[in-house]
Amino acid sequence: MGKLTNIFKDTAIYGLSSIIGRFLNYLLVPLYTAKMSAASGGYGIITNVYAYTALIMVLLTFGMETTYFRFTNKEHEDSMTVYSTTLITVGTLALGFVALLFLFITPLSQFMGYGDHPSYVWVMGVTVAIDAFLCIPFAYLRQQKKALKFATLKLLNIAVSILLNVIYFAWMDGKEVGYAFYINLACSTMLGFCLIKELTGFRYAFNKALLRRMLSYSWPILVLGIAGILNQTADKMLFPYIYEGTDKLEQLGIYGACSKIAMIMAMITQAFRFAYEPIVFAGVKDKDQHEMYAKAMKYFIIFTLLAFLIVVGYMDILKYIIRNQDYWVGLKVVPIVMAAEIMMGIYFNLSFWYKVIDKTIWGAIFSGIGCAVLLIVNVIFVPRYGYMACAWGGFAGYGVAMLISYFVGQKYYPINYPLRDIILYVLLSIGMFCLMRATNEWPLLPSLLFNTLLIIFFVAYIVWKDLPLSKLPIIGNKFKK
Repeated sequence: MGKLTNIFKDTAIYGLSSIIGRFLNYLLVPLYTAKMSAASGGYGIITNVYAYTALIMVLLTFGMETTYFRFTNKEHEDSMTVYSTTLITVGTLALGFVALLFLFITPLSQFMGYGDHPSYVWVMGVTVAIDAFLCIPFAYLRQQKKALKFATLKLLNIAVSILLNVIYFAWMDGKEVGYAFYINLACSTMLGFCLIKELTGFRYAFNKALLRRMLSYSWPILVLGIAGILNQTADKMLFPYIYEGTDKLEQLGIYGACSKIAMIMAMITQAFRFAYEPIVFAGVKDKDQHEMYAKAMKYFIIFTLLAFLIVVGYMDILKYIIRNQDYWVGLKVVPIVMAAEIMMGIYFNLSFWYKVIDKTIWGAIFSGIGCAVLLIVNVIFVPRYGYMACAWGGFAGYGVAMLISYFVGQKYYPINYPLRDIILYVLLSIGMFCLMRATNEWPLLPSLLFNTLLIIFFVAYIVWKDLPLSKLPIIGNKFKK
């Protein structure tokens, strides 16, 4: 249980910073939607551009975060040589990308539909290049178990971003979309200065032989990452090209704004990953590792299902994150997107079997299949059903990738997951979700009260089944016989 306890402790730090950070970022949603009506297409532009930057981030990091963790924990590898080689590699990729970006800025911005505003493209391009490079010193902080500094810097970055956005969009009553991108660039630059200690004070050493070994490990992770991020962003990139209506940016903005409410699942998964990944690779030879995988999976599913029920149960309150009621028509995508995020988190947990046995090619295959499913659903159904097809495409893509990864993984790296318990929790949450949906036509207060009772029942079941009070520290002493 020691490693599992460490995961929960680090997840609490990473998770708190992630949840607080995402909550602060949520403040931008009411700010942007208040200043930009759905019809203006402003939030649609933000949604579209950020989708591109997420894909570029994966390309520029080239799977080197996970590769760094793997190689820095290998015997006979010098950890600082691994670190500096990784920094030089990602830094070179980032600089090359920026150079190509400025060289082809005119045709690129025209292709993306922003020929009149090329600054949208180059500003976010430079920002994502900086962020990609900074991913490596942040990975170094995680590997060194400096969770507090990691969390502090992430929160500082978000706090400054919020402050600058409030100053421009609220205090100065600004409405120009491009300023949101300039603010991101300023914050990323500031973050680089905050990580000077992690970028200096050691001798940079570039090892070509080491890089070749690292690249042979990382390229399938890159393919996996591309497919994975396309599962999250392809719909937002493709939508303007395949949707047949004339209100493309308006509809995309509605989908993007409402999907933000569902991102609590992304927060939980990201926090879990930050804590889980370094521990997994550090203890890859431990005998109790299989048991730890199984338990971690079970608790991950339990608490994501609880988060799902909380969001669905209090949707009538959470929808006010989106200030402009023009966007509320898209709230029906929230449960679908959240369910897709849960499956994505499960898929991430399943992914460690092929990472620890150095068979990352499997991840590329699984993610590629999932991405293909998503793209097929989008191309066929978005022209007719709009953003609802985007939501169901993500659900289908993650579901397929999750199932294939599980069945293949049980053949090559079998883990005895507590499937019976997991299925019971899933069925219970589905039943409660259906009951919550049945209260949609009720008055607000009775609906919230009923949903609260359902959530309390779910928590009580968790405590009774898997978190008995007698086992909790301090409090548990009062329940022991």
